[in-house]
Amino acid sequence: MLHRLYARVLALAGSPRAPVWLAVIAFAESSVFPVPPDALLIPMALARPKRAWRLALICTLASVAGGALGYFIGYALFNQIAAPILKLYHYDAAFARFQETYARWGLWVILIKGLTPIPYKLVTIASGAARFDFALFMVASLATRGARFLLLAALLRAFGDPVRGFIERRLGLVTTLLAGGIIGGFLLLRWL
Repeated sequence: MLHRLYARVLALAGSPRAPVWLAVIAFAESSVFPVPPDALLIPMALARPKRAWRLALICTLASVAGGALGYFIGYALFNQIAAPILKLYHYDAAFARFQETYARWGLWVILIKGLTPIPYKLVTIASGAARFDFALFMVASLATRGARFLLLAALLRAFGDPVRGFIERRLGLVTTLLAGGIIGGFLLLRWL
């Protein structure tokens, strides 16, 4: 089922309404949808490299807006909506471990997890469930999701089709290195 859904998302990349679909998928992925927007962003940016920045911006803003919905789900509707969603995707045990970590590391969790391919919906729902400061959540989400999608757009724009395979195989490595750079920068600023 997930492979068919992924194939359908890829087919949307060729649609004239692809930017709208990119926004819809980026929004939904941040709270309930299982396929990341990268599946649509990559072929769209490869097809029209001059639009890569615009597409990354659409993806970022829609993802952060969807993150607000995920936050609301965790904050107001956790037992009614979030718990069944987590159970559906078999994330319930992972979510329990995540909440323990979240109570201790809050902001760092948002910054790191928002960059990685780990489902962002976990971060958004957990932020609401943990009653994390909403304004700080939104700023951190904008920074981390923007960094992720703009990095992807930069790589696609600079290297084109050859980087597509690399990104699809090594997206976790690329985003982990970027997360390490951001964390290193914050730590450097803190101790200087």
